[in-house]
Amino acid sequence: MNIAVGSITTVAVGLALLQGIPAVLTVVGVWALLTGLIQLLLGRRRQLGGQWPMILSGGQSVLAGVLFVVQAHDPTKGVVNVAGYSAVGAIYFLIAALCLRKSAHPTT
Repeated sequence: MNIAVGSITTVAVGLALLQGIPAVLTVVGVWALLTGLIQLLLGRRRQLGGQWPMILSGGQSVLAGVLFVVQAHDPTKGVVNVAGYSAVGAIYFLIAALCLRKSAHPTT
């Protein structure tokens, strides 16, 4: 599922580049919003365990997605904010992986 969403988003960003930066920010914003909602829904599943980073990341993605769409209509904004969003998201994924690893291999 992640590969499909990522591939569709990649194509959409490529097409949006033909329109300009506002279109790219809109595509990235919609992608962040939708994937954030998915993370929020999946992170709430108790049987997965150790998912608090996914919930935080999902919340941040939803907020960032809305912000990107709003900023797409402001000519003073650019894609610089996407880099910060990506960096924070990478940190959340690292923390989530470490939590899941710890829950899969508990120390005795």
